[in-house]
Amino acid sequence: PRLPLYDAACQVAQEAAEKIQERNRYQRNGESSAKLNVIIRSSLQNLGEKIDQLKDLLLRAVSTHQITQLEGDRRQNLVDDLLTRQKQLQASYKNEGTEPDVIRSSLMTGGVKRGVTNPWLLEEPEETRGLGFGDLRQQQRRIIEEQDAGLDALSSIISRQKQMGQEIGNELDEQN
Repeated sequence: PRLPLYDAACQVAQEAAEKIQERNRYQRNGESSAKLNVIIRSSLQNLGEKIDQLKDLLLRAVSTHQITQLEGDRRQNLVDDLLTRQKQLQASYKNEGTEPDVIRSSLMTGGVKRGVTNPWLLEEPEETRGLGFGDLRQQQRRIIEEQDAGLDALSSIISRQKQMGQEIGNELDEQN
């Protein structure tokens, strides 16, 4: 039951982030956001309950040795990430209406920080969707190997150009 619960918690966090952005958009346009505030508060409370359930399941699994210590640590990291996400969402929820002030102040200082995006709303790229940690690591190693091969090719081209430049310089010296 842990994996569906974790997925549900992630989904609730995602929905809460979307509602917070929608509420902020309503506030910028001067529209009422009371209904969204109720939905957001409920979502954050639901997220807290799901995180507590995950903590209890993890504690039980570790204490009864149903999972290894390494797996327990991995799951604890996932729960910690959810807790961090929850704290960020709560901070975003409590900062009602501060985003326009941030945008205004950034305009006055000359810095354009309009693209203040919520990191929880970013879509996962198509090429990494559904991949596990090992698959991602393997894909990353493959990309690094391709980059290394490209750098090797560039290095050989540059060394060839250096050699040609030296030969041209020698020829000029001879001609002079």
